[in-house]
Amino acid sequence: MATKSSAEISIMEVKRTQMTFCILGTTPIIHNCMSAKARQELLLPAPKKNAAEKASSLKHNPLEEFRNSPYKYRDVQNTLVYILPTAFKNAMMSAALDMPGVNKTQIKRLVYVHGQGISIFGVPQLLMAVTRSADIKRTPDVRSRAIMPEWACRLTVEFSPDLIKEKSIINLLSAGGIFSGVGDWRQERGSGNFGSFEIVSEDNPDFVRITETMGRDAQIEALEKPKCFDIETEDLYAWYGSEADKRGLKVAA
Repeated sequence: MATKSSAEISIMEVKRTQMTFCILGTTPIIHNCMSAKARQELLLPAPKKNAAEKASSLKHNPLEEFRNSPYKYRDVQNTLVYILPTAFKNAMMSAALDMPGVNKTQIKRLVYVHGQGISIFGVPQLLMAVTRSADIKRTPDVRSRAIMPEWACRLTVEFSPDLIKEKSIINLLSAGGIFSGVGDWRQERGSGNFGSFEIVSEDNPDFVRITETMGRDAQIEALEKPKCFDIETEDLYAWYGSEADKRGLKVAA
């Protein structure tokens, strides 16, 4: 009795390789970590305040919001502040939407950015800006966040050279820095142009200056004694402190 012969299945070996890049910010980066207070409120919402409680409490504490906006290492690293690796992977994925020969889903599967956090060199400053909430009315509010006018970092990208070439990785990351960016109010969002970056050499003068002078110690000092990013922030923060004092409300020094 004749039997069917099964075809041999052959699976190619998947190779992995890594490339490390020096990244230099071309526009300021806005940090947007959700604060512990906001996460706690999502987990266990506080009871609604009455009119008297609202009048005697602060809706915003700019310094507290500023200090909580960056991701910060618990252990000692060369920087205090870091950014999630997924920010750069998402930038590459978004760039794939506008580039021929590759799609977003492929990059999601084939590219991996190393680390739980990527150390960001740069000195944070206080930014207070009007934002729109995600509700149907797009309610305006003022958010206080940390912004780094100058920033730099190193990141390592892992991929399979049999499935995607080194030149493609370089092109995607470069395009991600132009079309997408990282952090809040970035280029990808349309109205913003923050968080853009470029790939530079290890000996780039600006990269060397930032990584050598804007590390952990400078960041700790800047979070303790922040400087305002622009004149609008300076005026708004000065008014806030004066008005809170008139109302007898205590704010962080």
